[in-house]
Amino acid sequence: MKIAFGIFGGVLFLLTILWSVGLVWFVSVVPRTINDPVSQTEAIVVPTGGYGRLLAGLELLRAGQADQLFISGAYSGVTLLDLLGENLEDQPDCCIEIGHNAEDTYQNAGETSAWMAAHGFQSLRLVTGNYHMPRAILEFRRAMPDVKLVENPIFSQHVKVDDWWRYRGTAGLLASEYVKYLLALIRMPFTRASFRGNPP
Repeated sequence: MKIAFGIFGGVLFLLTILWSVGLVWFVSVVPRTINDPVSQTEAIVVPTGGYGRLLAGLELLRAGQADQLFISGAYSGVTLLDLLGENLEDQPDCCIEIGHNAEDTYQNAGETSAWMAAHGFQSLRLVTGNYHMPRAILEFRRAMPDVKLVENPIFSQHVKVDDWWRYRGTAGLLASEYVKYLLALIRMPFTRASFRGNPP
């Protein structure tokens, strides 16, 4: 019995070390800058989840970075006015569309894939929090392997990635996002590659 507990303890210790090393790696790949801030794409895509994302996506649209903005994962019945309020002034409704059929990043990717296919688009600029970007890109590349993806991370002043271990809130957020990233990796072999126009 003691040997069995010893083996179990050793395995648990090893897994903890591996998980911790993986977390450090994950934090190291969280974007600190926008590597490509100028290139144009056919669409800008913003998964709902933060007001700053929506404003950034709108500003990119106004700057001419793309002709269309797609907001994925809004609650049923939510309108552009609900999401953007007075920031929607002087912005033509023709250029912004909302998706209501996604509840998480996996479904955001599927919903966006269908929307992109319906418009015949082949490139998009993905706008989301920098801590969320590794998982978002993983899911979007799985759903749209032939589409050009440009990362456009948003940097919240409340998420201190460089000194993450000093801040309980940031450390908890990054650890949670790392777990979700691992789950997405584990799920990938069991989910077929998405066909354009069909959400996974």
